[in-house]
Amino acid sequence: MPETPDAPDPDLVRALRALANPLRLQLLAWLRDPERHFPVERAIVDMTEVGVCVSHIQEKVGLAQSTVSAYMAELERAGLVRSTRVGKWTHYRRDEGRIAELVAELGRVL
Repeated sequence: MPETPDAPDPDLVRALRALANPLRLQLLAWLRDPERHFPVERAIVDMTEVGVCVSHIQEKVGLAQSTVSAYMAELERAGLVRSTRVGKWTHYRRDEGRIAELVAELGRVL
């Protein structure tokens, strides 16, 4: 019987599942250059350093805040973004180091 290949890294599978949703993929792309895609003048923190407020993300996509929060939580569980609380607001930014690791792992797997 032929040897079966090793199972893929569960973290990579989780990231690919998160990215399989077109809107989550778009959100991650927008977060690559937050100052271009979100209202800088309304930000209460540095969007590059701390992240984009979930309310600004919600306004851009036009979905309920709970839906956007669920999408962002899925990206966070997948290790693609990090969240930071500032007062009562949650801000999200890409985890560039983790994204690079996942891209490298995908290259090794494929």
